[in-house]
Amino acid sequence: MPGSPRMTLPTQRVLAVLLAAPAEEKYGLEICAESKLPSGTIHPILARLEGVGWLESRWEDIDPRLEGRPRRRYYRLTSDGIELARAALHGVETRNTRWSLRPGFADGAL
Repeated sequence: MPGSPRMTLPTQRVLAVLLAAPAEEKYGLEICAESKLPSGTIHPILARLEGVGWLESRWEDIDPRLEGRPRRRYYRLTSDGIELARAALHGVETRNTRWSLRPGFADGAL
C-alpha cells in the first residue's frame, strides 16, 4: 500500500462518515451532506484515499438522460481501508486525549 493520508480534520470527518456503515457505498453528495463539508473539499480527500488504497470507487451504470441527473461515483472503504481508517482515527483520538490531559493545557498555559 502506498502510504497513509494526512489526518486533517476534513479527512477525519470523511473517514468517520465512511466508517459509520463501512460495507455501504456512498456517493459524493451523500458524503458532503453527512460530513458537512463542501464538494471541493471532499473530492480531493476521496482521490487521496483511493490513491493510497483505502477506498475503491465505481461509476453508476445508468443513462443520465433517462434518469434526469448525472451519473454518481460511489465510494466504499476497502477491507484494509476499514482497518487502517479505524486505526488512524483511534490514533488521532489518542493524541488529542494526550494533549487535553497535558497539565496547564486546558487553561491556556503551556
